[in-house]
Amino acid sequence: MTLWNGVLPFYPQTQHAAGFSVPLLIVIVVFCALAASFLLILPGIRGHSRWFWLVRVLLSLFIGGEIVAVHFSGEWFVGSVWTNTSYKAFSAERVRARVGLNVGLVGFNITLRGTPVQQLNETIDYNEQFTWRLDEDYHREYVRALERGLPDPVLYLAEKFTPGSPCGLYRQYQLAGHYAAATLWVAFCFWVLSNALLSMPAPLYGGLALLVTGSFALFAVFSFASVSSVPWCQFRLGSAALTPGYGAAFWLTLATGILCLLLGGAVVLLHYAWPSGLRAVLDQSSPDCGTQARAGSSLILSNPLNQQFAPPDSKITTKL
Repeated sequence: MTLWNGVLPFYPQTQHAAGFSVPLLIVIVVFCALAASFLLILPGIRGHSRWFWLVRVLLSLFIGGEIVAVHFSGEWFVGSVWTNTSYKAFSAERVRARVGLNVGLVGFNITLRGTPVQQLNETIDYNEQFTWRLDEDYHREYVRALERGLPDPVLYLAEKFTPGSPCGLYRQYQLAGHYAAATLWVAFCFWVLSNALLSMPAPLYGGLALLVTGSFALFAVFSFASVSSVPWCQFRLGSAALTPGYGAAFWLTLATGILCLLLGGAVVLLHYAWPSGLRAVLDQSSPDCGTQARAGSSLILSNPLNQQFAPPDSKITTKL
């Protein structure tokens, strides 16, 4: 091994700033494109049903987009701290930086950004991702990070999630993220089913599908929250301690699950209490036809041209 800047060993490389998740960006763009396409055809819908369709479609796209997007989000369990910490192994040099931890369903990100970015003649701006999918080896990723010579704060947090760590965070968050992701995909399937059923004359089953969607979304939240009962190892980073908490993806999924339960419950309740109002909201039949059908009268269509071109009545007289 060779020395680099007086440190043994550290391999210089191009640093990169914390970026946006590409799969998450793709999901957002796809659902925003669907919403924009619907807004383009919205003026073609006449009457008050235009606003019903606006709320219905946008709300449905929000629910579906949120269920898919949180799979690729690292905002389930987040924390950050400003600290004065050591930067390299076997060195007494310290840097002022912001250290962040973003835990998702399939892994976590560790960010390290100096304040200012340029310190010790280097650009301190790291965003390192570690995954714990069932078919990947996290320990190998950690060894690769050691070989790359990443800064001490990054390696310190990454070591806490190794399978051999006394904290035991790896197995807990791997299983919790795995089950939460699986239940969210089931919720997405029932969301698709609910849209299909609500577009047919089966609003009751569409409401039940929404209830199942919300139930699986809440189950994903509770399965991920189950790891919070386990005491966290204290993350000491120099002069400060990092204390993570639930992030935006966690609370957004919780709100979406409750929203699905409320919408599904409302559809089921309206089906039994006010079916005509439910049909009007879902735009499955016009109010005039619905009123006539409830009155039990038949619909008679008369053509004014029928009498004009009707053959004249003829009388046949026979004389004997």
